[in-house]
Amino acid sequence: MSTADTAPQKPLHGMTLVLVTIAISFATFMEILDLTIVNVAVPHIAGALAVSPQEGTWAISSYALASAIMQPLTGWIAKRFGEVRTFVIALLLFVSFSMLCGMATSMPMLVVFRLLQGAGSGPMVALSLALLLGVYPVERKGMALAMWAMTVVVAPIFGPILGGYITDNLSWPWIFFINVPVGLLAGTVVWAIMHKRESRIVKTPIDVIGLVLLVLGVGSLQFMLDNGNDKDWFASPLILTLGVISLVCLTFLVAWELMVEHPVVDLSLFRKRNFTVGVIALSLGMMAFFGINVVFPLWLQINMNYTATWAGLATAPVGILAFLLSPIIGRNIDKLELRAVVTFSFVVFAVTSYWFSTFSNDASFSSLVMPRFVMGLAIPCFFIPLNQMILSGLKDHEVASASGLANFFRTMASSVSTAVTVTLWQHRSEYHHAILAEHINHTNPAAESYFNTLKAVGISGLHKWAVLERVVNHEALTLAVNDVFWGCAVLFVCLIPVLWLARPPFGGTGPEAMH
Repeated sequence: MSTADTAPQKPLHGMTLVLVTIAISFATFMEILDLTIVNVAVPHIAGALAVSPQEGTWAISSYALASAIMQPLTGWIAKRFGEVRTFVIALLLFVSFSMLCGMATSMPMLVVFRLLQGAGSGPMVALSLALLLGVYPVERKGMALAMWAMTVVVAPIFGPILGGYITDNLSWPWIFFINVPVGLLAGTVVWAIMHKRESRIVKTPIDVIGLVLLVLGVGSLQFMLDNGNDKDWFASPLILTLGVISLVCLTFLVAWELMVEHPVVDLSLFRKRNFTVGVIALSLGMMAFFGINVVFPLWLQINMNYTATWAGLATAPVGILAFLLSPIIGRNIDKLELRAVVTFSFVVFAVTSYWFSTFSNDASFSSLVMPRFVMGLAIPCFFIPLNQMILSGLKDHEVASASGLANFFRTMASSVSTAVTVTLWQHRSEYHHAILAEHINHTNPAAESYFNTLKAVGISGLHKWAVLERVVNHEALTLAVNDVFWGCAVLFVCLIPVLWLARPPFGGTGPEAMH
């Protein structure tokens, strides 16, 4: 039963369109920013709340956990309550719990408020795209997609930089307090302009079984990925149990959602070829891209002795070309062969990933920044065409569900990537350490020469071996991170054939779109 006018709404124009775009973009920027802005503040938060840094990371994982659970529910929630109302309420919940996070006086309080903040914000990213596509004229929907993609890509890059600056110059609660004025202003603008443009509302029954399976399955998977590396993965009974729970629940969820009349997650979208190909390419591409973004700043701080701020500055140039090229790609999206554009992006990603794999411990700041800058060329050619591909041929009422599902897989790919790349880096460093250590003995001329050099500067006995241990660790970590970058390059190349399984046309969304 519908409680809203089902007639298609006319697009917005002029200053009204500009205001709505800015408000939705800022709201989305803040939500995604909060995934990474806390990262550099964890030591400060842990110290202020008298917990270990390991416990401090719960401030990150609790938010990601709740957000991941809510993303695939976006379509169902939006149909039941309306897209505009759901977006504005989600934004207000995000702002309210941001304020409470900043006021938290203990770690349990902060974790609970971060969980609720993540749950409130979960639908925001997917709905922001649906709302933008709904207010732009058909010929400019590519620009809407470009604006959205630019926000989604740039926000995680600026998170650590902004978080480091605020933490160093103000205090950690301000990373949460800054959300409040921006969020309230954005919510006011969106509601004032769009409350009369509400989407069709359908009162469907709640799929309780699907909801429970989703919460248990995704919750267990996210918790396992966040804590697996610290607990030695499946050697830990807890991680093993979570893995089994996740596998069972998600398997039953797929079977149940395909059979039930009113599914809480619309898996029927995977019957559409372009949606399936697009989601696979987006998820696996995001896995490689995010993996680089995780280990690169870690390596800079651990091995190259960069501060958090300088690591952020070395990472940030990737956003420059992305920011400049996104509008150009968006404006010409209908004229481009999207599969060729994404292929180009994967080639650039592969080349720059291989470029990263050639660095040594002597690499200068300028040499580290160059591949990050060039990589920015690939970002708009990756996100914008793939999202267009994913949404091609969908009706208006399917956009929120499709965007929610795609964002869920993108988020989970990021979590998997973090877990896999950090674990791989650790294991490969142990391997390289063992290989390098085998060559350190008095029968090796190079080792003997190094021993003599140390002896000449007064380092001998146990001190000699301590110095060698540090050198070997240093080299092993760099060789291991090179392996991770090389693996990401290979993954990008392997994904190229997958793209060409998609079939044109990749037109816009709406009732007139082709299936």
